[in-house]
Amino acid sequence: EDETMNKNTKIQDVVLTGMMAALVFVGTYFLKVPTPTGYTHLGDCIIIATVCLFGTKKGVLAGSIGAGLSDLLGGYMIWVVPTILIKGLMAFVMGTVAYKLLPKVKFNWLIGAVAGGIVHTAGYTIANIVFYGLKSALVEMGINAMQTVCGIVFGAILYSVLRAVPVFKNMNASVKA
Repeated sequence: EDETMNKNTKIQDVVLTGMMAALVFVGTYFLKVPTPTGYTHLGDCIIIATVCLFGTKKGVLAGSIGAGLSDLLGGYMIWVVPTILIKGLMAFVMGTVAYKLLPKVKFNWLIGAVAGGIVHTAGYTIANIVFYGLKSALVEMGINAMQTVCGIVFGAILYSVLRAVPVFKNMNASVKA
């Protein structure tokens, strides 16, 4: 019985991570606005909600896969690897700060999201310097910072709504790893 339960949990984890990666893809690919060196989007709010609802590991995987796939299928080939690394690192920092470093602090998820957002903005700024130079990177830095702020705000709203849904509430209790 334990083996069946363990197998079902693993299947549930894969399905849940895949579903969240698909939602990150949709939020990134379809809800985007072009910018001088790429685009800004609403996929980050889904990454943030995923870390809040299902933990660091699922947030890292969903963010990396969903956003990376969006760049790949959207024709932004130059951004695929940086996006996979930056989105994964953003989710990792968020989850680590919120659930490992500050597990008992009120609004730990928000502190983690801000820390992850700083990493996100810094990561894309560095990549923009490499790809397009300092001037373009500085323009995009403001855009990336706004994307991060919107991601945190909309992620908080999405998290608040989804955590009230019974199926998510039941899963939420044991996933903050």
